[in-house]
Amino acid sequence: MIIDWTHFTFGQSLAGGMLIGLAATMLILLNGQIAGISGIVGRLFNAGRDTWRWAFVFGLLLSPYLYRFFSPLPVVQFELHWLVYVVAGFVVGLGSRLGSGCTSGHGVCGLSRLSKRSLVATLVFMGAGFATVYAARHLIGE
Repeated sequence: MIIDWTHFTFGQSLAGGMLIGLAATMLILLNGQIAGISGIVGRLFNAGRDTWRWAFVFGLLLSPYLYRFFSPLPVVQFELHWLVYVVAGFVVGLGSRLGSGCTSGHGVCGLSRLSKRSLVATLVFMGAGFATVYAARHLIGE
């Protein structure tokens, strides 16, 4: 593995991680809810009076626009056909449904609560990610 130290943003990465931790902590302490994005979005339209879900999603969508006032947004380059991204999104959604949660719910909130189920889920999705990158770069040649 090679780290591109000239473009590594230690301070921004640390601040982003701290903000994620702070948001997850505030949501569980103030609202008693886990900050699992798939669960929040999955119950968005049948939540009834859970306006906090809409506020949470709005904050997720608004944050890049606020970030650009402090630093330029990175250039996004799509290198594959758009259908590949659609299929990948479907597979990620299916995996989060089968795993009873997503990377944020298990990886951030579950591990911090020392959940064994979240540890297994995190090991599985990280292992699947490693295997996918290995296959795409070394076996398929993308």
